Amino acid sequence: MWKWEAEERPKAVIVIVHSAYEHHRRYAWLIEKFRSSNCHIVMGDLPGHGVHTNANKIHDEPLDQYKDYIAQALQVAVTYNLPIFILGHGLGATLLIKVMHKLQIEYAGVILTSPWLQLKKSPSKWTNALAKLSVQQKIHHDIQLKELTRNYEVYKQYVEDPTYHTMITNAWYKEMQFLLKSIGQTTTSIPNVPVLLMTAERDKITDTTAAAGWLKKQELTEYQYKSWKNCFHDLFQEPEREEIFAYSHSFINNVLRSIGYIV
Repeated sequence: MWKWEAEERPKAVIVIVHSAYEHHRRYAWLIEKFRSSNCHIVMGDLPGHGVHTNANKIHDEPLDQYKDYIAQALQVAVTYNLPIFILGHGLGATLLIKVMHKLQIEYAGVILTSPWLQLKKSPSKWTNALAKLSVQQKIHHDIQLKELTRNYEVYKQYVEDPTYHTMITNAWYKEMQFLLKSIGQTTTSIPNVPVLLMTAERDKITDTTAAAGWLKKQELTEYQYKSWKNCFHDLFQEPEREEIFAYSHSFINNVLRSIGYIV
């Protein structure tokens, strides 16, 4: 777990949970934007990702380890005695949706980008069949960087990234599918805190209508939904990311004002 602290008087602490197959270094730009906007940031790599990548580069870690990671990150965040915001992207957003009820720490608001609720980009039908087998099998969930962002500078920076890998076991894929299905089928609303949900109009990985439909079912007093025109899945990597950050930062400031913080 790493911490990046604001140089001036901080107003909030943000816990960031990244998506499947990636790592915290892909969020360097976003981390610096929040830090320079007087926010502390807490972030690490999910188990099996980034610095925790195993030797065979195959994701087979239990998803419960991801939930434990989120709890640990919040334990770090609470030490600052500041309003806490949790931000999840992709599978990270899905994990936050799943664990919100179980978190023992109070948080002021939630930002979810491109949550995995219904995948467009899935392994082939053959690998879907393999996922049902009890024998351990390898599956290639071939999500390529060019499908995640239109930002050529980001593409050049990470196209040869050795820690970005999409090989998974059939057991991991089956557990991930169960996670998505459990969220879609639950009738219980998430906790009533302010939520900002953002999706990408040209998302090649997830079905954005599933995310919008999920949000409408929640019993929330305050929420915002924004679909970003022309954008791909990784919103904070896109050419429009300055505007997307400003929108997110405005949401945070509005929540802070509503709870009595001067921003």
